[in-house]
Amino acid sequence: MRPDLPPTHWPTAAEAARGQLLTPLRVGSFESRTRGWVPAMVPWRATEEGFVTPQVLEWYGRFAEGWPGVLVVEATGVRDVPSGPLLRIGDDRFLPGLRQLVETVRERSGGRTRLVIQVLDFLRIRRRPEPAAYFGRFLELDEGHRARLATLRPELADGDETTLRTALLGLERPELEQVLSARELEDLDMGARERVTDVHLPHVAGLPAELPPLFAAAARRAREAGFDGLELHMAHAYTLAGFLSRRNTREDGYGGDLAGRQRLPLEVIDAVRREVGSDWTVGCRLLGDEVIGGGSRIEDAVAHSVRFAEAGLDFVSVSKGGKFEDARQPGIGQAAYPYTGPSGHECMPTVRIEGGPFGRNLHLSRSIRDALRAAGHGTPVVGAGGLATWEQAERALEEGDCDLVGAARQSLADPDWWRKVELGHGEAVRRCVFTNYCEGLDQKHKQVTCQLWDRDTEVPDRSGDTSLSHDGRRRLLAPPWDA
Repeated sequence: MRPDLPPTHWPTAAEAARGQLLTPLRVGSFESRTRGWVPAMVPWRATEEGFVTPQVLEWYGRFAEGWPGVLVVEATGVRDVPSGPLLRIGDDRFLPGLRQLVETVRERSGGRTRLVIQVLDFLRIRRRPEPAAYFGRFLELDEGHRARLATLRPELADGDETTLRTALLGLERPELEQVLSARELEDLDMGARERVTDVHLPHVAGLPAELPPLFAAAARRAREAGFDGLELHMAHAYTLAGFLSRRNTREDGYGGDLAGRQRLPLEVIDAVRREVGSDWTVGCRLLGDEVIGGGSRIEDAVAHSVRFAEAGLDFVSVSKGGKFEDARQPGIGQAAYPYTGPSGHECMPTVRIEGGPFGRNLHLSRSIRDALRAAGHGTPVVGAGGLATWEQAERALEEGDCDLVGAARQSLADPDWWRKVELGHGEAVRRCVFTNYCEGLDQKHKQVTCQLWDRDTEVPDRSGDTSLSHDGRRRLLAPPWDA
């Protein structure tokens, strides 16, 4: 049984106008018309090469029609490497499409919505292998394996490589645990995944030299494309988050203590600022709590936020969890997904989680905001986590939990909910039911939609052309709303 959503009061237009949500706020170089913020969501609508498509334009244009104060474009890769249908910004050839995206949002919002692009780097992750493939090709055999295997099967002490690999494939789990390292067992069970601590890999050891110019070049392109600002993705399962984590034990000056873990993100911030100047908005998304064993907690997030504000960041957007370390085991041939374990459930809490999702993570943004104010910084803080009603937004703003209200899933369920509240039509809001149907599609890299849209299949599309809004089975865009 799906728990009922809590009742709520929707304001009249006059009440909304007197509230906090519709007040403007300075965010670095731009002013947001309202405190409404749509966080980055990956819709899987780019080309395999990372270019903007008509589907991408329609996706963001549809959000813009709802008049959020700030709309953040999906996680966009800074490297010029294949990454599937995820937007990229690692080369100037992506600029024409990104410019068109900016123009679309400005036109469809009537100039009401500011557009920020989120940029990120990520390390390699492989799909969970068939055991035969792992032992036959992927496992790097060494003399240690031979010696440990020989303690179980003495006749293998002089076996050739093929014999050893065949023997490993036939071992029961308790025997495998005596022969393989913990990391090798994880590679078998989950698929191989690189960490920032894998300094034996030259390209991982070289990240401190490589990443600052990559992020700086991405920032330059974002400004050239016309975006109002940039969000550095330092959260969840991505590279900069790995450097900030307490689990970062690098011994080259880029890990260990707090200063070491902050060093590369600060060098990225510095490189970006030198590239785009101080008169353009640059902020970050970070974790208030990693929610994994040995991971960072709110004390780390507070320290990071204050230090980043000192370095010139213009906003801090706060999230939680979403890590690989506690992800559910994927099926063979599939990759681990960082939103399937306990930390993932805290990142995107559902109505089935104890206590429900509603405002669940605001204590994190509150702690960070309090620390920033105590340090003399007016840096705006974006709060998020199950925020979906006028009353929640007003309470969070009035009580100082955040300065901007981040609502991803509610904005997906009804992109017009910001506009409906502003115009006094809250009763028409399509309320998110927090089942994470959308997250399940994201996990499979399918085009993300909302299960509620198809309840309005009879609503005609504005242009009459359904090729971009429907695939014959389900809606690909939220139904339009005529105010």
